[in-house]
Amino acid sequence: MHELTLLATEALVESLTDALMELDALSVSVEDADADTPAEEALWGEPGMPVAREAWQRSTLKALFPTEQAATDAAALILAQDWAQGVQVQSVLPVAEQDWVRLTQSQFQPVEITPEFWIVPTWHEPPAQATRIIRLDPGLAFGTGTHPTTRMCLRWIAGHAAEHAARWSSALDYGCGSGILAIGAGLHGAQAIDAVDIDPSAVEATQANAQANGVRLHAGLPDIIPAGRGYPLVLANILATPLKLLAPLLAAHVAPGGHLVLAGILERQAAELRAAYAPHGLDLAVTDTEDGWILMTARRA
Repeated sequence: MHELTLLATEALVESLTDALMELDALSVSVEDADADTPAEEALWGEPGMPVAREAWQRSTLKALFPTEQAATDAAALILAQDWAQGVQVQSVLPVAEQDWVRLTQSQFQPVEITPEFWIVPTWHEPPAQATRIIRLDPGLAFGTGTHPTTRMCLRWIAGHAAEHAARWSSALDYGCGSGILAIGAGLHGAQAIDAVDIDPSAVEATQANAQANGVRLHAGLPDIIPAGRGYPLVLANILATPLKLLAPLLAAHVAPGGHLVLAGILERQAAELRAAYAPHGLDLAVTDTEDGWILMTARRA
Protein backbone atom coordinates (compact mmCIF):
# COMPACT_ATOMS: atom_id res chain seq x y z
CA MET A 1 0.00 0.00 0.00
CA HIS A 2 1.26 3.52 -0.85
CA GLU A 3 0.25 6.99 0.30
CA LEU A 4 0.13 9.90 -2.15
CA THR A 5 0.42 13.29 -0.42
CA LEU A 6 -0.68 16.45 -2.23
CA LEU A 7 -0.71 20.14 -1.28
CA ALA A 8 -3.62 22.23 -2.56
CA THR A 9 -5.53 25.44 -1.95
CA GLU A 10 -8.92 25.42 -0.26
CA ALA A 11 -10.75 26.00 -3.55
CA LEU A 12 -9.34 22.79 -5.06
CA VAL A 13 -9.92 20.40 -2.17
CA GLU A 14 -13.39 19.19 -3.15
CA SER A 15 -12.50 18.63 -6.83
CA LEU A 16 -9.23 16.98 -5.88
CA THR A 17 -10.91 14.64 -3.41
CA ASP A 18 -13.50 13.62 -6.00
CA ALA A 19 -10.77 13.02 -8.59
CA LEU A 20 -8.71 10.85 -6.23
CA MET A 21 -11.74 8.70 -5.42
CA GLU A 22 -12.51 8.37 -9.14
CA LEU A 23 -8.93 7.18 -9.60
CA ASP A 24 -9.62 4.33 -7.14
CA ALA A 25 -8.04 5.76 -4.00
CA LEU A 26 -8.87 3.53 -1.04
CA SER A 27 -9.32 6.59 1.19
CA VAL A 28 -8.65 10.32 1.18
CA SER A 29 -7.99 12.49 4.24
CA VAL A 30 -7.63 16.27 4.42
CA GLU A 31 -5.49 18.08 6.99
CA ASP A 32 -4.33 21.61 7.73
CA ALA A 33 -0.99 21.98 5.96
CA ASP A 34 -0.03 24.58 8.58
CA ALA A 35 -0.93 22.49 11.61
CA ASP A 36 1.34 23.02 14.63
CA THR A 37 2.62 26.33 13.21
CA PRO A 38 1.58 29.93 13.95
CA ALA A 39 -0.49 29.83 10.73
CA GLU A 40 -2.66 26.92 11.95
CA GLU A 41 -6.40 27.52 11.42
CA ALA A 42 -9.26 26.50 13.72
CA LEU A 43 -11.80 25.30 11.17
CA TRP A 44 -14.40 23.19 12.98
CA GLY A 45 -17.23 24.77 14.96
CA GLU A 46 -19.33 23.56 17.87
CA PRO A 47 -21.42 20.39 17.64
CA GLY A 48 -24.55 20.93 15.61
CA MET A 49 -23.34 24.20 14.09
CA PRO A 50 -22.51 24.38 10.36
CA VAL A 51 -18.90 25.10 9.44
CA ALA A 52 -18.23 28.22 7.42
CA ARG A 53 -15.62 26.48 5.24
CA GLU A 54 -14.96 22.92 4.17
CA ALA A 55 -11.13 23.02 4.06
CA TRP A 56 -8.07 25.02 5.05
CA GLN A 57 -6.43 27.73 2.94
CA ARG A 58 -3.48 25.37 2.54
CA SER A 59 -4.67 21.78 2.73
CA THR A 60 -2.75 18.53 2.71
CA LEU A 61 -4.56 15.60 1.07
CA LYS A 62 -3.39 12.05 1.74
CA ALA A 63 -4.72 9.30 -0.52
CA LEU A 64 -4.08 5.58 -0.05
CA PHE A 65 -3.55 3.38 -3.12
CA PRO A 66 -2.98 -0.38 -3.28
CA THR A 67 0.30 -0.02 -5.27
CA GLU A 68 3.02 2.55 -5.93
CA GLN A 69 2.15 2.49 -9.63
CA ALA A 70 -1.48 3.35 -8.92
CA ALA A 71 -0.41 6.28 -6.72
CA THR A 72 2.06 7.71 -9.26
CA ASP A 73 -0.41 7.25 -12.13
CA ALA A 74 -3.07 9.12 -10.15
CA ALA A 75 -0.65 11.97 -9.44
CA ALA A 76 0.31 12.24 -13.11
CA LEU A 77 -3.31 12.28 -14.29
CA ILE A 78 -4.28 14.97 -11.78
CA LEU A 79 -1.34 17.24 -12.61
CA ALA A 80 -2.29 17.01 -16.30
CA GLN A 81 -5.70 18.64 -15.63
CA ASP A 82 -6.16 22.36 -16.33
CA TRP A 83 -8.16 22.86 -13.12
CA ALA A 84 -5.36 21.36 -10.99
CA GLN A 85 -2.90 24.24 -11.51
CA GLY A 86 -1.21 24.88 -8.20
CA VAL A 87 -1.52 21.31 -6.89
CA GLN A 88 1.84 20.06 -5.62
CA VAL A 89 2.91 16.45 -5.17
CA GLN A 90 4.76 16.18 -1.87
CA SER A 91 5.46 12.44 -1.69
CA VAL A 92 4.55 8.89 -2.65
CA LEU A 93 5.56 6.65 0.24
CA PRO A 94 4.96 3.02 1.23
CA VAL A 95 2.61 2.43 4.17
CA ALA A 96 3.44 -0.42 6.53
CA GLU A 97 0.87 -3.18 6.66
CA GLN A 98 -1.03 -3.22 9.94
CA ASP A 99 -3.75 -5.22 11.57
CA TRP A 100 -6.32 -2.41 11.31
CA VAL A 101 -8.98 -4.32 13.24
CA ARG A 102 -6.64 -4.85 16.19
CA LEU A 103 -5.45 -1.24 15.98
CA THR A 104 -9.03 0.06 16.03
CA GLN A 105 -10.01 -2.21 18.89
CA SER A 106 -7.04 -1.06 20.95
CA GLN A 107 -8.48 2.48 20.94
CA PHE A 108 -11.67 1.42 22.74
CA GLN A 109 -11.33 0.38 26.35
CA PRO A 110 -14.07 -0.43 28.90
CA VAL A 111 -15.89 2.75 29.98
CA GLU A 112 -16.80 3.24 33.64
CA ILE A 113 -20.21 4.77 34.28
CA THR A 114 -20.22 3.99 38.01
CA PRO A 115 -17.89 1.63 39.88
CA GLU A 116 -20.45 -1.16 39.30
CA PHE A 117 -21.80 -0.18 35.86
CA TRP A 118 -19.55 -0.41 32.79
CA ILE A 119 -19.69 -0.39 28.99
CA VAL A 120 -17.40 -3.14 27.73
CA PRO A 121 -16.51 -3.85 24.07
CA THR A 122 -16.98 -7.50 23.15
CA TRP A 123 -13.23 -8.12 22.82
CA HIS A 124 -12.55 -7.07 26.45
CA GLU A 125 -13.11 -8.92 29.70
CA PRO A 126 -15.31 -6.91 32.11
CA PRO A 127 -13.69 -5.45 35.23
CA ALA A 128 -14.06 -7.60 38.33
CA GLN A 129 -16.16 -5.00 40.14
CA ALA A 130 -18.70 -4.64 37.30
CA THR A 131 -22.13 -5.98 38.27
CA ARG A 132 -24.00 -4.39 35.33
CA ILE A 133 -22.45 -4.44 31.87
CA ILE A 134 -23.47 -3.14 28.46
CA ARG A 135 -21.71 -5.02 25.69
CA LEU A 136 -21.47 -2.52 22.85
CA ASP A 137 -19.04 -2.21 19.97
CA PRO A 138 -18.30 1.18 18.38
CA GLY A 139 -19.17 2.10 14.85
CA LEU A 140 -22.85 1.38 14.15
CA ALA A 141 -24.47 4.56 15.43
CA PHE A 142 -23.92 7.42 17.87
CA GLY A 143 -23.76 6.29 21.48
CA THR A 144 -20.82 4.13 22.54
CA GLY A 145 -20.39 5.56 26.04
CA THR A 146 -17.21 7.42 25.17
CA HIS A 147 -18.96 10.81 24.85
CA PRO A 148 -19.71 12.85 28.00
CA THR A 149 -23.41 13.26 27.09
CA THR A 150 -23.92 9.49 26.95
CA ARG A 151 -22.02 8.90 30.19
CA MET A 152 -24.03 11.56 32.04
CA CYS A 153 -27.35 10.04 30.94
CA LEU A 154 -26.25 6.57 32.01
CA ARG A 155 -24.94 7.92 35.33
CA TRP A 156 -28.33 9.52 35.97
CA ILE A 157 -30.12 6.24 35.22
CA ALA A 158 -27.80 4.27 37.50
CA GLY A 159 -27.98 6.86 40.27
CA HIS A 160 -31.80 7.09 40.29
CA ALA A 161 -32.75 3.47 39.63
CA ALA A 162 -32.80 2.38 43.28
CA GLU A 163 -35.40 5.03 44.16
CA HIS A 164 -37.43 5.26 40.95
CA ALA A 165 -37.06 2.10 38.83
CA ALA A 166 -40.16 0.57 40.39
CA ARG A 167 -42.13 3.40 38.74
CA TRP A 168 -40.47 2.93 35.33
CA SER A 169 -43.29 0.77 33.99
CA SER A 170 -42.48 2.24 30.59
CA ALA A 171 -39.70 4.38 29.14
CA LEU A 172 -39.00 6.33 25.95
CA ASP A 173 -35.56 6.83 24.39
CA TYR A 174 -36.05 9.52 21.73
CA GLY A 175 -33.17 9.65 19.22
CA CYS A 176 -31.88 6.28 20.36
CA GLY A 177 -28.78 6.02 18.13
CA SER A 178 -27.12 2.76 19.20
CA GLY A 179 -29.84 2.17 21.80
CA ILE A 180 -27.39 2.53 24.65
CA LEU A 181 -29.69 4.63 26.89
CA ALA A 182 -32.66 2.33 26.32
CA ILE A 183 -30.45 -0.65 27.14
CA GLY A 184 -29.08 1.09 30.24
CA ALA A 185 -32.63 1.81 31.42
CA GLY A 186 -33.65 -1.79 30.78
CA LEU A 187 -30.73 -3.16 32.76
CA HIS A 188 -31.78 -0.94 35.67
CA GLY A 189 -35.39 -2.10 35.75
CA ALA A 190 -37.30 -0.08 33.14
CA GLN A 191 -40.11 -1.98 31.42
CA ALA A 192 -42.00 -1.56 28.12
CA ILE A 193 -39.23 0.51 26.50
CA ASP A 194 -39.85 2.36 23.23
CA ALA A 195 -36.64 3.40 21.41
CA VAL A 196 -37.09 5.63 18.35
CA ASP A 197 -34.87 7.35 15.81
CA ILE A 198 -35.35 9.02 12.43
CA ASP A 199 -32.42 6.96 11.05
CA PRO A 200 -33.39 3.38 10.07
CA SER A 201 -29.78 2.22 10.59
CA ALA A 202 -29.97 3.43 14.19
CA VAL A 203 -33.16 1.43 14.67
CA GLU A 204 -31.39 -1.68 13.36
CA ALA A 205 -28.38 -1.05 15.61
CA THR A 206 -30.65 -0.60 18.62
CA GLN A 207 -32.46 -3.86 17.95
CA ALA A 208 -29.19 -5.77 17.55
CA ASN A 209 -27.56 -4.23 20.62
CA ALA A 210 -30.63 -4.79 22.78
CA GLN A 211 -30.75 -8.45 21.79
CA ALA A 212 -27.02 -8.83 22.51
CA ASN A 213 -27.58 -7.42 26.00
CA GLY A 214 -30.73 -9.38 26.80
CA VAL A 215 -32.96 -6.28 26.92
CA ARG A 216 -36.45 -6.36 25.47
CA LEU A 217 -37.61 -3.17 23.78
CA HIS A 218 -39.65 -1.87 20.85
CA ALA A 219 -37.46 0.01 18.36
CA GLY A 220 -38.67 1.93 15.33
CA LEU A 221 -39.23 5.29 13.71
CA PRO A 222 -40.92 7.98 15.84
CA ASP A 223 -44.37 7.08 14.52
CA ILE A 224 -44.39 3.93 16.67
CA ILE A 225 -45.02 6.08 19.78
CA PRO A 226 -48.71 5.79 20.70
CA ALA A 227 -50.45 9.16 20.49
CA GLY A 228 -50.91 10.77 23.88
CA ARG A 229 -48.91 8.12 25.75
CA GLY A 230 -47.17 9.28 28.93
CA TYR A 231 -43.96 7.64 30.12
CA PRO A 232 -42.52 7.71 33.65
CA LEU A 233 -39.06 8.07 32.06
CA VAL A 234 -38.23 10.04 28.87
CA LEU A 235 -34.62 10.18 27.66
CA ALA A 236 -33.26 12.28 24.78
CA ASN A 237 -29.57 12.71 24.01
CA ILE A 238 -29.57 14.76 20.81
CA LEU A 239 -28.43 18.42 20.53
CA ALA A 240 -29.82 21.66 21.93
CA THR A 241 -31.52 22.94 18.77
CA PRO A 242 -33.60 19.82 18.06
CA LEU A 243 -34.32 19.47 21.79
CA LYS A 244 -35.83 22.97 21.76
CA LEU A 245 -37.91 22.20 18.68
CA LEU A 246 -39.06 18.93 20.23
CA ALA A 247 -40.08 20.53 23.54
CA PRO A 248 -43.88 20.28 22.97
CA LEU A 249 -43.62 16.66 21.80
CA LEU A 250 -41.22 15.40 24.47
CA ALA A 251 -42.97 17.24 27.28
CA ALA A 252 -46.32 15.78 26.21
CA HIS A 253 -44.91 12.26 26.69
CA VAL A 254 -43.76 12.83 30.31
CA ALA A 255 -46.33 11.25 32.59
CA PRO A 256 -47.40 12.86 35.90
CA GLY A 257 -44.56 12.25 38.34
CA GLY A 258 -42.31 11.23 35.45
CA HIS A 259 -38.75 12.30 34.72
CA LEU A 260 -37.36 14.01 31.61
CA VAL A 261 -33.62 13.56 31.01
CA LEU A 262 -32.00 15.69 28.28
CA ALA A 263 -28.40 15.73 27.00
CA GLY A 264 -26.43 17.07 24.06
CA ILE A 265 -26.49 20.54 25.61
CA LEU A 266 -23.57 22.93 26.07
CA GLU A 267 -23.28 24.91 29.30
CA ARG A 268 -24.13 28.21 27.58
CA GLN A 269 -27.39 26.73 26.23
CA ALA A 270 -28.99 25.97 29.61
CA ALA A 271 -31.20 29.08 29.72
CA GLU A 272 -32.54 28.41 26.21
CA LEU A 273 -33.61 24.90 27.18
CA ARG A 274 -35.26 26.09 30.41
CA ALA A 275 -37.24 28.67 28.43
CA ALA A 276 -38.34 26.06 25.88
CA TYR A 277 -39.70 23.56 28.42
CA ALA A 278 -41.09 25.88 31.13
CA PRO A 279 -44.35 26.57 29.22
CA HIS A 280 -44.96 22.82 29.19
CA GLY A 281 -44.83 22.42 32.96
CA LEU A 282 -41.25 21.18 33.21
CA ASP A 283 -38.66 23.10 35.23
CA LEU A 284 -35.34 21.90 33.87
CA ALA A 285 -32.26 22.00 36.09
CA VAL A 286 -28.61 21.18 35.44
CA THR A 287 -27.87 17.97 37.33
CA ASP A 288 -24.49 16.95 35.87
CA THR A 289 -21.63 18.53 33.91
CA GLU A 290 -18.64 17.13 32.04
CA ASP A 291 -16.18 18.72 29.61
CA GLY A 292 -18.42 21.70 28.85
CA TRP A 293 -21.55 19.56 28.36
CA ILE A 294 -24.48 19.49 30.78
CA LEU A 295 -27.28 17.14 31.72
CA MET A 296 -30.67 18.77 32.30
CA THR A 297 -33.51 16.99 34.05
CA ALA A 298 -37.01 17.77 35.24
CA ARG A 299 -39.84 15.97 37.01
CA ARG A 300 -43.47 16.61 36.23
CA ALA A 301 -45.58 17.44 39.26
